[in-house]
This record gives sequence, structure tokens and C-alpha cells, in this order.
Amino acid sequence: MYAQQHTMSSLFAQLGLPADEAALEDFIAAHRPLANGVPLYRAPFWSAAQRAFLKEEIIEDADWAAVIDELNGRLR
Repeated sequence: MYAQQHTMSSLFAQLGLPADEAALEDFIAAHRPLANGVPLYRAPFWSAAQRAFLKEEIIEDADWAAVIDELNGRLR
């Protein structure tokens, strides 16, 4: 099965956030460091819909999982 390769920019767009490179860097800078004991989807800065999307994609190891893992690492 072919898994689509998503980018950080497409993830931010999917989450309804500004998706240009400067906005990505600003978001990461504003929200890091995320404590190691806090799962990414439980971070306080997500809306309920964003939280549900992130959780579902990680649990299902779906197409978005790799880029969500990348965001998780960048926020730590």
C-alpha cells in the first residue's frame, strides 16, 4: 500500500494553521519546549478538533504519522 508523504506545511494547513515557513517556525518557537511527559495531542495549545486529528493519526499510524512525529520532535 502506498503511503502519501505529507510535509510540515501540509500538516499545518490540515490543522487550519498558517502553513508558510515563517509561520511554522514562529509556531514552534512559541510553543516549545513541550514537556517530555505530555503527549503531543494533549498539548494545551490545540483546539479539540486539532487534538482529535493528531491523536487519531498517531494511534492508527496513518499517513500523517511521520510528519506528526517530526513536529513532536521539533517541539521538544
